[in-house]
Amino acid sequence: MVPTLEDVARITGLRVDGQPVTGTTYTSYQEPVERLLGLEVRGERSSLVQRTALQASLGVTSARRQTGEGQAEHMERMTDDARAEMAEEEGEAVDRDLRRFLTLVIGKLILGTRGDPVSCRCLPLLEDLSSVGNYAWGAALLAHLFDSLGTSSRVTGVAGFFPLLQVWVYYHLPSLRRGVARRRGTVPLLQRWRFCRDERSLRRQVTLIHDAMDTVPFGHVQWTPYVGEDDVTQPWVERGRPYFGRDIWLHCYNTVVPLHHRLVARTLGLHQAVVEFPTRQRSWERPSRSFRGIQQVTDWTVRVREQLDDWEQRGKEVVSEAVSDEDYYRAYARWYGAQVYRGTRRPLDPEGRIASLEGVLHSTIQQRDDLQAVVDQLRGELERAQQMVGGASSSREDPGCSVLEGQLAAAMARAEDALAQLREREQELRTALARTTALETEMAELRLRPEAAEATRWRQEAEAAARWQ
Repeated sequence: MVPTLEDVARITGLRVDGQPVTGTTYTSYQEPVERLLGLEVRGERSSLVQRTALQASLGVTSARRQTGEGQAEHMERMTDDARAEMAEEEGEAVDRDLRRFLTLVIGKLILGTRGDPVSCRCLPLLEDLSSVGNYAWGAALLAHLFDSLGTSSRVTGVAGFFPLLQVWVYYHLPSLRRGVARRRGTVPLLQRWRFCRDERSLRRQVTLIHDAMDTVPFGHVQWTPYVGEDDVTQPWVERGRPYFGRDIWLHCYNTVVPLHHRLVARTLGLHQAVVEFPTRQRSWERPSRSFRGIQQVTDWTVRVREQLDDWEQRGKEVVSEAVSDEDYYRAYARWYGAQVYRGTRRPLDPEGRIASLEGVLHSTIQQRDDLQAVVDQLRGELERAQQMVGGASSSREDPGCSVLEGQLAAAMARAEDALAQLREREQELRTALARTTALETEMAELRLRPEAAEATRWRQEAEAAARWQ
C-alpha cells in the first residue's frame, strides 16, 4: 500500500483536483523574489530564500514554543507578533505579506526542502493571488513526497510533509500505536491525532519500528480505513473524488511522478490482480536528479504535455477482475521470494522459513523454465545453422563450420550448464523445504505434548478423587 490522493485529501484537507502545479522553471528567481516578496534569494542562480529572513518579514522571527508555553498560548503569541508586523490595509503591502506567508507554507511545509532555506519556485503561481486556490496543491505534495523518499540510502536527509505519513500509518497500521486520537470527529483527519513523543535514541526507535513492522499480523492491516466517514463535512473529499482510485500522473513543477494505483488495488476494496509491465522502459523518462533544479529555463507545460493531458483526463480508473489474491501472492513469491525473511532481527521462525523457502523455490522454478526456453531456442538456431553449412556435425568435427555455428554451440553449452545448476538448486530447495516442514511438524507436536500430559494428569487425579468419594 502507498499514500494516495484520497489519503492526502482526507488527512490534510488540501485540494487534489483542479489545475496541476506546474509551469516554467527558471535559471534564477532573483527578479520575482525581489519584486513580489521584497527579499533576496540565497544566490544569483538559486530558487531558495533564507527562512529566517522570510519569517522575520512576517514578524515571526522564531516559531519555537517557549518552555512551559501551551499550544494555545504559543499560537496567540505568534498571531500577535505577526499582526504587529504585517499590513492591514488592502493594497500592494497586504498582497506582498500574503505571498510571503504562502511561500513559507508551501515552500517549507507542503513542499519542504532538506535544508533550512525555503524554495520559492511557487512564486510564478502566486503572482495572481485570485487563482492560487485553483491549483491541486495536495497532488503536488504527494508527487514531492514520492520523489523525495525515493533517494539513495547514502542520503541522510529526506524532504516532504511527514505528518501525512504519520497519520496515514495510524489509519492503515493501527496496531503500531504510534499516535493518540485526541479530537474525534474533527476534519481534516490530521487534526484528530496527537503525536507520541519518544524520548529514546533515534537508533532505538528505528529498531523498534522495524521489529513492529516485521510482526504486524496480516489481519491487523486496514486496507479501507475510511469506510463510514462522514464525507458531507469534508467538501474537499467530494471535490477530489473523481481523481480517487485511478492511475494518474502527479505534477509538482519539474517533478512528474506516476501514481500506479493498480499496484495497490486492495486499498479500493478490490482483489489484487497480477500486474505485469510489458517493458522496463517508460514511455516518458523523468529527468534525472542531476538535471533537476535551476540549470536552465524549462516550460514543463510543453515538456510533459502527454502527462498533463493525462491529468486533465483524470487518468485511468483502476479495475480488477480477480476473484481472489492467490495469483498475486504466487507471483509475488516467484519474483521476490529470495528477498523474503532475510532480516537479521527475525528470530527462529519455522513458518517464516517455510514461506521463504517456498518463495525461493518458486523463483528458481521460474528461472529454470525461462532458461529452458532459451536453451530450446538456441538449439533450434544451431540446427538451422548446421543445415546451412550442409551438415549436422559440430564445430569441432567440421572445420568449415561457420563462426555463427560455433558461437551458437558455445552459447547453448553455457546455457545447458546453467540449466543443470538450476535443476540441482531446485532439488536442494525441495529437500530443504521437506526437512523444514517436517521440523515444524515435530515442533508443533512437542508444543502440544506438555498440554496433553497436563490434561492426562488432571484426568487421572479427577478419576482418583471420584473413586475416593
